[in-house]
Amino acid sequence: MKDEASFGAAVASAMDEQTLGERAHFSVAGALRRLETVYGVRSVTLFEHGGLQVKMYAPRGRDSQKPHSRDELYVVARGSGVFFDGTSRRRFQTGDVIFAPAGIQHRFEDFTDDFAVWVMFYGPEDDASR
Repeated sequence: MKDEASFGAAVASAMDEQTLGERAHFSVAGALRRLETVYGVRSVTLFEHGGLQVKMYAPRGRDSQKPHSRDELYVVARGSGVFFDGTSRRRFQTGDVIFAPAGIQHRFEDFTDDFAVWVMFYGPEDDASR
């Protein structure tokens, strides 16, 4: 009986790893399809594990986001524009990586119609930004 329980635990562990691996692979096209399934939604969570959350964000017209309670890393998947970090503005384009610390005002401006970014939230919650 003990061997059966050990074997069952090993199989469950292998399945969890396989499931995690399958969940941890996504494409821009697939993420945008998921984003477009709900009318008016411009952000969709794709993956969560431990303290990491991965989303696709594709605002249209204007970016009205507020400061977040966790650090963010953006990877520009499509498009270009200007990123405002609370004090200065910088141009960005596909492939760029942008960091936004927790609690800091930031937004995307003057972006192209096809603009989309991967967003990775990580780290501890910043109580001051809530």
